[in-house]
Amino acid sequence: MTAAPLVDLRDVTFAYGTTPVLNHVSFSVNPGQFTGIVGPSGSGKTTLMRLLLGTIKPVHGTITRASDLAFSYVPQLETVNWNFPVTVAECVLMSRPAKRLNPRPTAQERREVDEVLDRLGIADLSQRHIRELSGGQQQRMFLARALLRSPSLLLLDEPTSGVDVQTRHEVLHLLDDLNKDGLAIVLTTHDLNGMAAHLPDLVALNRRVIAQGAPREVMVPDVLEAVFGARMEILQHLGMPLVVDAGPELEPRSGAMSA
Repeated sequence: MTAAPLVDLRDVTFAYGTTPVLNHVSFSVNPGQFTGIVGPSGSGKTTLMRLLLGTIKPVHGTITRASDLAFSYVPQLETVNWNFPVTVAECVLMSRPAKRLNPRPTAQERREVDEVLDRLGIADLSQRHIRELSGGQQQRMFLARALLRSPSLLLLDEPTSGVDVQTRHEVLHLLDDLNKDGLAIVLTTHDLNGMAAHLPDLVALNRRVIAQGAPREVMVPDVLEAVFGARMEILQHLGMPLVVDAGPELEPRSGAMSA
């Protein structure tokens, strides 16, 4: 039998005031799924993430969540105040449930923090101030915060935005390992070659779902033009799609949506 979805969106529409951001979106997140949501700025990626989180409600359609769903969210690193006076271990401990009679962490909770930091390869950084971390270490710390809550679904907003190639490579491998352990993952990205091409499942979004499937099915010229508003060429490199800008002879067709 097929397991029920963790989150199921059916014919969901959302608008800020009278301005529609998402139109009639249907999208499911199943146990063990690893999906990247790709699209330009303003395409509705962040809004879709907020709908999955439940921080906003649709104006039309339904969202159904599994009764025992536990999820965690990893924000963009650019939104974090890295001067906040806190160590790595203290930052991870902040992900505990807020409603507690005793605000001090228990010995068990400290052991759990040590274990998750060790799992992510940054146990030796537990007492370091967060501003002293590299980009890859920062992302690992926020993954540790997320994993401390033992989620069945992990949501990440642009997890490789602003990081170097080596860090992006590390994050991809780490997420792949977590997914192989059974964790469902949904992330947003505009990085077609560095991130999206390496994921098993993609959703191409521009206010509506243009396409969903494996990268070889989604990263094709017609889909990318509908999403990004410009004609792109797709090359094959080491068996993977590589997106490049089309030459001047391939201008965007009239009526194409602008990014």
